[in-house]
Amino acid sequence: MFNFQEFKATLQKIIEHTRNELSTLRTGKASVTILDPVRVQVYGTSMAIGELANISTPDLNMIVIDPWDKNILEDIEKAINKASLNLNPVVDKQIIRIIIPPLTEERRKEMVKQLHQKIESAKVMMRTARADIKNEVEEQEGQSGVSEDDIYRDLEEMEKIMDEHE
Repeated sequence: MFNFQEFKATLQKIIEHTRNELSTLRTGKASVTILDPVRVQVYGTSMAIGELANISTPDLNMIVIDPWDKNILEDIEKAINKASLNLNPVVDKQIIRIIIPPLTEERRKEMVKQLHQKIESAKVMMRTARADIKNEVEEQEGQSGVSEDDIYRDLEEMEKIMDEHE
């Protein structure tokens, strides 16, 4: 019998990666996860905004960044502008405000296209993982102590695991 724990872990990583990718898609609503990919060059290193400031969404179309060190306001603003997220941060005294514009039809279609690409990418990664495991299981055929029934059961188990993760 084949040990499928590594296969399950791989599928779980693919699902988690896809969730993270999908959380970065910008809808018409403000979300702090929009800023996850942004890295700020401060204190001689690259840091996430969440490590440097309190990030909140006081209403549906605004993100407020309140840095703990007010001297890095411009660094955070530059990093957001450089991140190509189509966001316009505005420094307002001690905080940064980002207004999230409502989605246009064109932007909505672009987002749907990105969504489909990310989902298809995840499906390809899962199929690749399944093919790798299938090859490993089939390579056991002919080894002493491994019958055709064992191979068949392992392939059935693999398909069952795939069905659970789709």
